[in-house]
Amino acid sequence: MSIALLGVMAMQYYFIHQTYHQKSLLFDESVNASLSAVAGRLERREVLKYAELQQEASLIKHQIEQEKQKNLSEQLRMQRQIEEYRMLQYEHEQEFKKAENQLKEIYPNSTRINNSFYETYIGQPRFRNLVGAKIIESMREDGLIENYVEIYAKEEVTRMESKDDSVRYVIVHLDPIFKQPSTYSIETLSPERDAELDQKIEELEAQLKRNMAKNVIEHIGSIGGKRTDLMEDMALTFELSKRPLRDRVDVDYLEKEIIDELSRRNIQAPFNLEVRSPNKVIYTISTKPQANKNSKIHTYTTELFQGDLGSAPGMLTIHFPNKRMIIADNMSYLFLPMAALLILLIGSYAYTLSIIFKQKKISEMKTDFINNMTHEFKTPVATIMIASESLKDEEIAQDKNRVERLANIIYDENVRLGNHIERVLNIAKLEKQNLKINKEPIEINALVKGVLESMQLQLQKADGQFHLALNATKDTIIGDELHLSNVLFNLVDNAIKYSSKTPDITVSTNNQKNGIHIMVRDKGIGMSKDQSERIFDQFYRIPTGNIHNVKGFGLGLSYVQDIIKQLNGTIHVKSEKNKGTQFDIWLPQKN
Repeated sequence: MSIALLGVMAMQYYFIHQTYHQKSLLFDESVNASLSAVAGRLERREVLKYAELQQEASLIKHQIEQEKQKNLSEQLRMQRQIEEYRMLQYEHEQEFKKAENQLKEIYPNSTRINNSFYETYIGQPRFRNLVGAKIIESMREDGLIENYVEIYAKEEVTRMESKDDSVRYVIVHLDPIFKQPSTYSIETLSPERDAELDQKIEELEAQLKRNMAKNVIEHIGSIGGKRTDLMEDMALTFELSKRPLRDRVDVDYLEKEIIDELSRRNIQAPFNLEVRSPNKVIYTISTKPQANKNSKIHTYTTELFQGDLGSAPGMLTIHFPNKRMIIADNMSYLFLPMAALLILLIGSYAYTLSIIFKQKKISEMKTDFINNMTHEFKTPVATIMIASESLKDEEIAQDKNRVERLANIIYDENVRLGNHIERVLNIAKLEKQNLKINKEPIEINALVKGVLESMQLQLQKADGQFHLALNATKDTIIGDELHLSNVLFNLVDNAIKYSSKTPDITVSTNNQKNGIHIMVRDKGIGMSKDQSERIFDQFYRIPTGNIHNVKGFGLGLSYVQDIIKQLNGTIHVKSEKNKGTQFDIWLPQKN
């Protein structure tokens, strides 16, 4: 049961960890896709503004020849064509990333290599034995150790040129026993970028640049230097891509688009946004206060205006100070049922163990009870059998005195057996709430005195002594005389039996809290704290070793407690090992 419970807990932890990892990957993909989409729209918006500016210039400057209008339209067409090719190139790149992610999910130990390395060391069989692989350990963001494989050349040789632009990966297969690289295979993906699209974009951009320069020159010639304002407008459109990054980014539009794009992907988290040029931060947008220094900030970046000639003029960066809390909130629907199930399992486990130990304890106590009962019944039965066999002897049968003595023995032993049986039956009746309690006025002082007088012979046999102090002035209660007598008899009998030397017993009564307090104290062997907490349990007897020197079933004190409770009273025990025991009974007075 313990192993099964630990197994369930381990499986739940593994499931939560794996779910968190998958949610984290989806979060990263969603944020990167959002940034790419917003950057693309920002660039397309600038192009459209440029086109609108061109159209507005054409409408305002209607003096320009029809041919010039056609050239401008052609330029716009080429610009749109360039943008379409760029979008196709972007989709091609996304397809490549998707294929690459699928490959890495299937082969976590895949490592990307350049084509020159492939053609030199793997493409030529004579150099394949120079390819080596080793496992590198690195610390992940969540604090766990992650392994990845590094591919290297054991010996440098003259590199061959790449024959194509395909992307190749080395798939390393680990030895199942030693967890070390043993063999490898090659997987090939289509090129990361479409070379044909790149060529078309380059050709169109060159053609566009030539057309725009030609258009400006023709315009200057047509106006003969008399329309300088129009010339400046055209030069502005021509130099659009060379404007400062600060002038090209509309911050309000950027923030709105980022929020909308993240919302479409179910990300409603606060973030900090930065627009950076290669040298400095241009704009900062914050929807959350600055995180403290100890919190881990997750950063995602994409390039702005990637369609510009040369390198991108700026970077768009987004920071999430509380990524883990965002993912945990998305997983919150899992925590409640899993926690409830775990609590239910642990509760069931604890309850089952409690029942098992309780049943074991009851079984042991009942076994002791049966052993004690067998011993207690065995003596009177044996005595009766011996007396009965003696009566069969003709010589004894003719002696009236001996017959009478044997008959008395048989009678006394039968009474003893009957008392034993009656005690067991009384306990059974108490358990089933069938024991009849006669409630009538009883004078406690007289009852105590009568019980002690009846036990005087038993005390004299043990050479003991009683100390009686009947101090209760109002000693009338409502109770059952027979059962109260049995209660006192049990307590005094135990005080005699559990005295290691000469019994010294004190019995007293007092008025206390609208009731009567009865104390029975001895100077016997006493009990430990653990024993005193269990003496009112059924069948429990204080262990005295293997010697059966104290008679009883372990039912007496259980019976005493049940009778006192039936009479709305209380009973407590104080005891110290080798110093004695004191029982305190409180019973309510008669109104």
